[in-house]
Amino acid sequence: MIRSCSDIRNLTYVTCHSDCNKSTSQSSLFLSPGSRNRGNGMRNLVCQASYSVDTSTCDGTALQSSSHVAEEKVGVLLLNLGGPETLNDVQPFLFNLFADPDIIRLPRLFRFLQRPLAKLISVLRAPKSKEGYAAIGGGSPLRKITDDQALAIKMALEAKGLPSNVYVGMRYWYPFTEEAVQQIKRDGITRLVVLPLYPQFSISTTGSSIRVLQHMFREDAYLSRLPVSIINSWYQREGYIKSMADLIEKELRSFSEPKEAMIFFSAHGVPVSYIEDAGDPYRDQMEECIFLIMQELKARGISNEHILAYQSRVGPVQWLKPYTDEVLVELGQKGVKSLVAVPVSFVSEHIETLEEIDMEYKELALDSGIKNWARVPALGVTASFITDLADAVIEALPSATAMYAPTSTSEDVDHDPVRYFIKMFFGSVLAFILFLSPKMIMAFRNHVI
Repeated sequence: MIRSCSDIRNLTYVTCHSDCNKSTSQSSLFLSPGSRNRGNGMRNLVCQASYSVDTSTCDGTALQSSSHVAEEKVGVLLLNLGGPETLNDVQPFLFNLFADPDIIRLPRLFRFLQRPLAKLISVLRAPKSKEGYAAIGGGSPLRKITDDQALAIKMALEAKGLPSNVYVGMRYWYPFTEEAVQQIKRDGITRLVVLPLYPQFSISTTGSSIRVLQHMFREDAYLSRLPVSIINSWYQREGYIKSMADLIEKELRSFSEPKEAMIFFSAHGVPVSYIEDAGDPYRDQMEECIFLIMQELKARGISNEHILAYQSRVGPVQWLKPYTDEVLVELGQKGVKSLVAVPVSFVSEHIETLEEIDMEYKELALDSGIKNWARVPALGVTASFITDLADAVIEALPSATAMYAPTSTSEDVDHDPVRYFIKMFFGSVLAFILFLSPKMIMAFRNHVI
């Protein structure tokens, strides 16, 4: 647990909104040295946030008294990806996903192609995606699991003396974040904690959802004044680390020779350009997360070999390496016989754990020579995990402040009709050439279809 405000190490520009130390107005960025000064995308995520703060060290920031808490109407907004609940939902879900500019990052000149390109990709990918969802029962269980987590967090907060309303906001399917925010307004919430259900921060997950919130809050008089605290990431929290170690330790016991099993961490990948060009801290956070989990396991006398790889790449661009499928083949060739897969970036079961890991990667591993396979379940509503998230909410409450994200003046250029026409004309010509190029056709054939 972070013991003072000066210890806060968040991943976007973070202000500790307290009176504990005037000198700690900015936290350090947990970014690689080469990426700290890069990426307008990261610089635009001006989120007032804190996490893992021991409020006993911040004078004046702890909730003043139980009576003061009673006067507040506290809300907790859980953010998640969302998923199609039926096979008919798959194509529109994919459209929403690929229409997000934080998922497919087009140059400004080509932004007008975002939705047409999303339509094309979603139509091409829908048949294959439907097969995957059909294999796990015809839809994603993500909404039900997230609803269960919301209820569990609400009960955990009540047990700690903090009544609250807990909301679920999905980025790409129902209930959308916009729906949750409207309910927050109707309920008259006076203090809000935003808790993304992604342990590590990425501009494509937490960052995308925060961008939506910023836009909504900036345009609404009530929301713009609402005190908000955003927990940008929580991968380093002791409760999360121990909960993950508990699951891994339990799964290792299923092997006849637990010490011989390799711990295989599989995380959702992101394009390399996010890291190198936009300053996304995801890779650094993931590597630190694995280090912390392994340190906890070593403290328990578990020193198995381990490796980290990245799954779920899409499209003709380079993603974070090593790739999960390639590493599984290599491990089989090297003679690894026992492997326990750990979906480290997922806290809920969904298509990427139930189908991609449990079916595709398991089959690949066994075909590659690995004899003993096991998979650590997602955390779900594990008691220690839920308790830690409730603690994170309580710790974040004192730093809640009105949310503000300045509008970029560069966006005003599109109001010039002449410039807009020029961009549309030349953009359309370039796009036409691009889509008909042999390389693009081959890329779509190999990676998208």
